Order: sequence, then C-alpha cells, then structure tokens
Amino acid sequence: MSENKSSRGQRRKELEKQKKSKQSSKKGLFKKIIMAVIIIGLAGLLFGAGLFAFYASSAPALEEENLKDPISTEVYDINNELFATFGAENRDYVGYEEIPKLMEDAILATEDVRFYDHMGIDFYRLGGAVIANFTSGFGSQGASTLTQQVIKNSFLQNEKTLKRKAQEAYLAYQLEQEYEKEEIFEMYFNKVLMSGRIYGFGTASQSFYGRELKDLQLHEVALLAGMPQSPNNFNPFKHPESAEKRRNIVLRLMEQHGKITKAEMEKAQAIPVAEGLLPAEKVQAASTKKYDAYLDVVLNEIERKSDGDSLSDGLKVYTTLDPKAQESVEKALMGENFPTENMQAGMTVIDTKTGAIVAIGGGRDYGPDRGLNFAEDRKDRHIGSTAKPLVDYGPAIEYLSWSTGQTTNDERFEYTSGQQINNFDGEYLGEMTIREALYRSRNVPAVKTFLEVDLEKRKDFASALGMPTEKLGNESSAIGGFAGMNTIDLAAAYAAFGNSGIYTEPYTIRSIEYRDGKTKRSFEPKPTPAMKDSTAYMVTDMLRDVVSERRGASGAAAAVSGVDIAGKTGTTNYSKEEKEKYNLGSSYAPDVWFAGYSTNYSISVWTGYEKRDKGINTADRNERTFAQRLFKSVMTDVSANKETAKFKRPNSVIEATIELGSSPLRLASDYTPDELKQTELFVRGSEPTQVSETYEQIEIEAPSKLKADYSEVDQTATLSWDHKKPKRGKDDVSVSFEVSVSVDGAGATVLQTTDQKGLIVQGIEPGKSYTFIVVAIADDVRSEPASATLEIKAEEVEPEPEPEEENPDDENSGNEGNGNGNGDGNGNDDDEGGTDDGGTNDDGGGSDEEEPPADEGDETTPPEDEEADTSSSDTP
Repeated sequence: MSENKSSRGQRRKELEKQKKSKQSSKKGLFKKIIMAVIIIGLAGLLFGAGLFAFYASSAPALEEENLKDPISTEVYDINNELFATFGAENRDYVGYEEIPKLMEDAILATEDVRFYDHMGIDFYRLGGAVIANFTSGFGSQGASTLTQQVIKNSFLQNEKTLKRKAQEAYLAYQLEQEYEKEEIFEMYFNKVLMSGRIYGFGTASQSFYGRELKDLQLHEVALLAGMPQSPNNFNPFKHPESAEKRRNIVLRLMEQHGKITKAEMEKAQAIPVAEGLLPAEKVQAASTKKYDAYLDVVLNEIERKSDGDSLSDGLKVYTTLDPKAQESVEKALMGENFPTENMQAGMTVIDTKTGAIVAIGGGRDYGPDRGLNFAEDRKDRHIGSTAKPLVDYGPAIEYLSWSTGQTTNDERFEYTSGQQINNFDGEYLGEMTIREALYRSRNVPAVKTFLEVDLEKRKDFASALGMPTEKLGNESSAIGGFAGMNTIDLAAAYAAFGNSGIYTEPYTIRSIEYRDGKTKRSFEPKPTPAMKDSTAYMVTDMLRDVVSERRGASGAAAAVSGVDIAGKTGTTNYSKEEKEKYNLGSSYAPDVWFAGYSTNYSISVWTGYEKRDKGINTADRNERTFAQRLFKSVMTDVSANKETAKFKRPNSVIEATIELGSSPLRLASDYTPDELKQTELFVRGSEPTQVSETYEQIEIEAPSKLKADYSEVDQTATLSWDHKKPKRGKDDVSVSFEVSVSVDGAGATVLQTTDQKGLIVQGIEPGKSYTFIVVAIADDVRSEPASATLEIKAEEVEPEPEPEEENPDDENSGNEGNGNGNGDGNGNDDDEGGTDDGGTNDDGGGSDEEEPPADEGDETTPPEDEEADTSSSDTP
C-alpha cells in the first residue's frame, strides 16, 4: 500500500516537473517572438526612415509662385496640336482677411477639421487611413490635410505611390515651417479647382451666384465647400441631385463639429439647391476655349480615371479630338439649323475601330459651365427603339443562333402585367421576319424576341457593351424603356457592331504627361470581345435596311450617298398623365434618337428639350427626322475624302434563299413563288438544308372553248376562251395568256400577253387564213396551246355598168347632175370627190381611209357581229 502511495507521488512530481518545463519553454518562445517583432519593427523603422529620407531628398524645392498660382495645363488634339491652355487666367484672388469665417468653417469641417492643430500631417487621420489601406488595399483612403493638398497641386503629380506620399509629407512639413496657417489656407482657397475651368472659391461665388463671398447664405457656402472633392460631379447646373446631397453632407459635418446648430443645419438642408443660383444661360465660365463641349468630357475623364489629377497640375493632356470632325459637329448644332426655337441636341462621334471620341456636340451654340452637356449629361432619358439591336435582336442571334429570316408575328400582345403593347401606328402587320420587324421598328416583335432570351444572358450581352443592366428584367426594356445611357455610351455600343463584335470603352485621353516631363501615363483602354463576329455582321446587315429605300424603313433620312451605313431610330413616349399635365397631343415625344455607324465612325444623336414639358412633334417631318439629318450632315463631312470600306461578311455567316412562312425555315424550291423567296443570313452550321415542298410544279390546263369571231364592218377578229385557274394549296394562282397568230400558214407571231379571257385583233384582211394560238402561263410554266382558225373569203367585185350614149341635143347634159356617174346626181366635171354608188376602189380592199393598226391593248368584251365563215378547234 505504501509502495503504491510512493509510486503515485513520484509520478506527480514528474508531471509537475514536465509542466514547469513546458511553461518555461513557452515563456522563452514568447520572449523570442517579442524580441523578433521588436527587431523587425526597429529594422522596419530604420528602413522606412531611410526610404523616407531617400524619397524626401529628391523632392522638388518649394517655390512661392507655384504655391499661389495654378500651373498651366496644355491640351492637344489627335495631331498633337495645342488647342487649349488652362491656368491662372480669369481668377478672382481673395486674401485671407476677406474670407468670411462661415466659409472657412465650412471648408475646415469638410476637408481638415484639425488644420490649426497639426504640423502639416494629421497623424490621427493617418492612422484611420492606414487601417483602411490594410483592409481595402493601398490607396483606398487618403488622409491628406489642406497643407498636403496645396503641395500636391503645386509640385507633385497625383499618383498613389510611397514616393509621392513621402515627398508630400516632407514638403507639407516644410511648408508649415515657412508659412503661417492663414497663408496656407489662403493658398488652398484660391488654388483649388472648383468646377470645369473655375479655380478658387471667390471665382466660384461669382460664377454660380453672381455675388461676393460675404453675401452668400449658409446653404450656398456649404454647396461651394463641398465641390472640390469632385468638381464636375457636384456642379449644381449639371448634377443638381448630387450637388444637393453633397451640400447636405457638408452641413451635417458643420453641425457635428459645432460650427452651426442643428436647427440651422435642418433649415439650410430644406432649401432647394437651385435657390440663389444664377440662371444657367447667365453663368460666365472662368474661360472660354475652343471646343468647349469636348473639353468638358476631357475634364470629367481626368477626374474619373486619374486619381485626382486636375488642370491645376501642370499637365500635358493628349486627346483623341479631331478638329475637322469637331467643327462639323459644332456647325451642325448652330441654333439657326434647328426646326424650333428651344429644341436641343447632343451628339458624339466615335472612331468605330478604336473607341476614341473624335468629336462632341454638347448642344446648340454650347458654352461651358452653362448647364447640361447634352452629349454626356443626358443620361436621364429613355433611349427608345435604339435599344432593340442591343437587348433584343443581338442577344437572340448571339445565344439562339437566330437567322435574320426568323419569323415573328406582329399581333396584339400584352405585358405580363396585362398592359397592351402598341406599335407607333396602332396597327399590327402579322407575320414577318425579324429583319422586317427591325427596319420597320415594330414593338410587339421586339418584346417577343426579348422574352425568348434568358435574363442573365441579356445582361451579359448588354454589360459587354457598357450598358446598364439593372432594368433588363422589365419587359418594357425591350423597346428602350430604361435610362442610364448618353450619346457617348450609345455610339460606343453601336461601334461594336461595326467592329466585328469588338467593344472598346469610349475615351478622349490618349495619354497624360506630368510636369516633370518624364512621366507619361497611357489612358487608352483595351478592346474586348463583346459578341461573335457573326452576330455583329447579321445585326449590321439588318440595320442597313433601316436607312434604305425599303417601304416602311424608319431611318431613310439618315442615308449617306456612297457610304455603307447601318443605324437605328429611337422615339420615346409621354405617359398619359404627362400628356394631360403638359397639354401635349398624341404626336408629341420627349426624345428622338438616332444611332448609326460606318466602318470608320459611329455617331449617336439625341434631340429633344431640356425639360419634359415640351416635346418634339413627330407629325412634323422636319422635327421628327432632325436627329437623322444631323447624323447625315456630320457623317457626310467626316467621310468626305476618306475611304470607307464596306461591312464585310465573315466566314461565320452564310447566305441562303428561304421560303418565307415555312416553319421551320426551309430553303426555297424552284417552284416557290418569287414573292415568297428571300435571301437571309445564317450563322454557319445553322442554315436550313431541307428544301420546301409546300409548292410543287403546278399543272396548267390549256385554254378551252377558244373562238374567233369576224366582224366584216370593222374587219376585226374577236377572240374569247375559258380557263380553269390552277391551285397552289387552297389558293388560286394568277395566270396570264399569250396570244399568237399565224397568217396563211406562216410562222406564228406573238400579238399580246393579257390576263383577260379575250382579245380583239384588228386588221383582218379578206382572202387570208388566220390561226390564233393561246397559251396559259403561270410561274414560268406554260400550258399546251389552244388554237382556232379564221378563214376570210375574198370579196367578189361586181363589173361596172356600160355608160349610156350621150344625147348631143341635150343642152343640159353634164350640167344638171342626172346620170353623171357621180352617185349624187349633182356632180360636175370638176368634182373629184364622189364614187360610183359608193363602190370600192380598184384594189377591192375597202374604204379610202387608212386602216388603223391592231390595238393590242384593247381587252374589251367582243361585240356581237354577224358571224363570218369560221372554223375552230380546241387543242387539249
């Protein structure tokens, strides 16, 4: 028993010893880890300090001129010719003592609330930014102070790199040592880009409100304070909703940091953003340049793609602008060309092959910072039937391998909601191909086609063309019942059809060269396949018919002579409530679009009015086709003196002549009626191989009961016959009759082809034999001939009576007209106009009048004359 106790005690001691050993080992490992972290941290600090010192040593020197004035940016066209320069011109410089305290509070609450507490770098904000960068990736959130923003805009290119951040921090600290806080704030206040080409808060106050800073109200101060974060997106004229949202955030920040009360915040937030703004037409831009509408798009692209670069950064911007194309667009959009006083238009011209934007039309007589750029900012309107190739027929060909001859039915049809779908003319045309449905712009076939394709596939197709997809589950999207696209987006999407299915995101900037003269950044996007080349060509071929002379083609006014063009019209509708509200008739439309392309250029045009309370009168052809005519004008100009290749059918597409109405589609047979034969396109491998048997060779009976009746009075032969029409299915086949004649056994001569069952033949001469042959013809098939012979006996000529012997004693002989052979008893020797008893001439051929030619066009009913000597025979 004692031995067991002793044994257990020893084991306990050994376990305790092992436990202490493990604890000691863990403590030792923990100490080692701590030491390793400290060493790594120190090494990291030393490395970081060394790297910081290295980057700082290469930082540029502080120069007061650059600190206070924006550095000019130069903009170049496609030929590398300078066409615009932006810098310090037209800037209202405001000294610190003139800056209202309310304005300063708004800016600091929004941009740098600890400005007067830090030394150029706010380490409190920096910590939060570091955490965000670790969790979301480097550069996901910044912590720049106003001082750092002044440095960035004055000396450094805007890139999210450690080098730039290190130099920015170093120079910000230096700036804080050399200048007072008030001076630094003044630099920022006057240097920052506010919108478009407007620099500084003082200039912005005059530009947007027409008043000095001291006269602005709280809600106006907040609006300006929020603009520098995204100058173009928060422009209250162009994007009022975004501007108001940003203004309200600034007001909330001011209240949060104790600059205003909650009541003041709520009162200011309730004021409409447009209150106090100058009318858009009275806004004076900071500077007016050539090609203002195009420059607007360049500025937005810089802001969107270049991580904060602005025109105050001293950039050299190389664009895709084609001056000739831009001038053509601006000429087309001159106010005098418009059919009504206030109608507006926007236009984009894109290089079909590259996606480069070569010209922009912002509106009639466009000026900068004066409201909407209708080429870029008009994303709030539906695109109408221009959507049909993009969301209906394109996806059906891509995913279902539909032919351009696929049959659809234009008939009464409803959305699943029960709402009836109407065509523009209120009619339904029955069965037709999708080709015809597209060029006639029928709505019902478009919706039916839309519903044939799976929703996710529709979204994939649209997304690949840069289109919004969130509305594509709605059936009305089939006929363009969605917004979110402007003329730039639409021209780029259509360009993919003209570029063998390759889509390139539209762009204006080729590259940017930064102020150091060495760094250059390319902005050209990479092209991506959006669809099969078969889909692109087949849609293009259908869209060619839209601008053709075909009956019902909706875009014929856009055709350009000598240029292979494809395109589509688009018209949107007012709701019933809007028509009543704005007192508009049924013919008015808020928007009329046209998008079209050649192998060189893709052009999209929007026409309408800035507000929906006025519309285009589609009953007026001049207004309805204005978008098409703008397209034609510009496409004609840009295509002049430049070779434009035709769209080339790829090997993936094959042509086949089909029989319309066959289901499934069949090849036309030799006996298919011509009006039912149509050549359409197929994705190779999907073309029909079976020949239609619907129409076999028809059998045509010979005409029966052929008769030839002679009229001695006018010497004509009246032909008549019967015929039983052949059948094709249940339908009669149209038949014509070829009538020939053989005279006295000579070769037959065709007199006439008629669809009547009779013919009058003139010029029948006595003493001759006439054989008439009639053949029935249908679809180039001829019947056996039927014939009838008419023999006309020669007329017998009576001998002339012997003249009576003259009575020499008769003094009146030859003077009183009795028995003088003139037939009227009143003739005299000088009378040459009479005949003996109305007798015939010596040749026995009838009257003295010239015989009229046979009237081959006379198909009247034969007269009932005395029958001549005739004989007839019906040949089966």
